[in-house]
Amino acid sequence: MLQPKRTKFRKQFKGRIHGAAKAGTALNFGEYGLKAMEPDRLTAREVEAARRAITREMKRAGRVWIRIFPDVPVSKKPAEVRMGAGKGTPEYWVAKVKPGRILFEIDGVDIATAKEAMRLGAAKLSIATKFVARAHG
Repeated sequence: MLQPKRTKFRKQFKGRIHGAAKAGTALNFGEYGLKAMEPDRLTAREVEAARRAITREMKRAGRVWIRIFPDVPVSKKPAEVRMGAGKGTPEYWVAKVKPGRILFEIDGVDIATAKEAMRLGAAKLSIATKFVARAHG
């Protein structure tokens, strides 16, 4: 699973995700992509599950690019612990995703395979997504 090798700080504030994505909205590597349609935090597990689904459907032909990286730690307190006593320990990593962000890109397969691979990958994610193809012209 994806996570940073090291960070400057162990814990982060939750923050809010508002507005549309400023960068990462165009296809830069592959012919087809999966675009986020709503703001949310995607966990490293979701990203990895989607990547596996996409790769498996493509039968390892072509190439997959992951355009997001889970670099935000999410801390959690153990079950049945009283209030106070500080912030919990970091449990997992998330990528903050804004609408319009390209999540995955693929190349080297036909459009039917690409659509099916992205459909299966999108099923593993907790947000609404859209299949996009590079405009020729």
